[in-house]
Amino acid sequence: MSTIKKIGVFTSGGDAPGMNACVRAVVRTGIYSGVEMVGIQQGYQGMIDKKFIKMDARSVCHIIQLGGTILKTARCLDFKTKEGRAFAYKNIKEAGIDALVAIGGDGTFTGAELLSREFDIPVIGVPGTIDNDLYGTDFTLGYDTATNTVIDAIDKIRDTAASHDRLFFVEVMGRDSGCIALQAGIAGGAEAILLPEKDTAIEDLISKLEAGAGSNKTSSIVIIAEGEKNGGAYNVAKRVKEKFNFYDVKVTILGHLQRGGSPTSFDRVLGSRFGYAAVNALLAGENRKMVGLVSNKIQLTDIQESITNHSTKLEEDLLEMSHILAI
Repeated sequence: MSTIKKIGVFTSGGDAPGMNACVRAVVRTGIYSGVEMVGIQQGYQGMIDKKFIKMDARSVCHIIQLGGTILKTARCLDFKTKEGRAFAYKNIKEAGIDALVAIGGDGTFTGAELLSREFDIPVIGVPGTIDNDLYGTDFTLGYDTATNTVIDAIDKIRDTAASHDRLFFVEVMGRDSGCIALQAGIAGGAEAILLPEKDTAIEDLISKLEAGAGSNKTSSIVIIAEGEKNGGAYNVAKRVKEKFNFYDVKVTILGHLQRGGSPTSFDRVLGSRFGYAAVNALLAGENRKMVGLVSNKIQLTDIQESITNHSTKLEEDLLEMSHILAI
């Protein structure tokens, strides 16, 4: 029999579509299993400010289709100190919370792992980030929706690029991960894709664009991840324009619209699977683990490993294919 009687769930870091679907699954799975459920608003800041709300099955009605997070999220500098974490833990225990489900990215997991080790409270992490940059899961929550949002924008931009013989540089999110850029670039038919994980010389990019212009391409789209080494879309566009004036050059920064919007079917189901698995893992005695999806099966990975293992998710065959299909 599990000794866990009350579980707290919170979202932290950047919001990601599908977080609400996950919260819904966590709450309802816990209640079905006879556990009291508490929502912690504004992440770690909410632990310090005692923003705890009792949740029942009706508390999570009509949220599966919503982007963002109904529990809110916030930065919390106090939690980065041991004193701040001690104060948060005191509030958690006073609220009768025995275990936590943490939904977020590597920053969220770092805080959860520290809290669990320092004060021996069980924690299960759910990978909620559009960047798809955590080890131990094929897909993070929100990645599919964000990618589809980018593809929709690329399709619209291509309409005007073709109408005016323009070269568009489209910057997408991804400081350290090029997953969104690569996936959306292939799906959107981009002529070139610039990634943080790969160095691309401006001269090579210009050569590629010149080859396209020489084969009667009347417009082109280049997708750039924000962490790409040449300094982002505006800097790349400026350097290309100095040496290559075949097209009228424009820049579009998609920004935070990639984090919003109603989650796709995939992210709704993924969030539900993650939330269900997280509660069951806690009740089975697991601790400091992240739930992930590997080969379409739920898998548990040590939270510390999910944070520290930075193996790339960029498949070499996709990289090669993107070059071939862009000729």
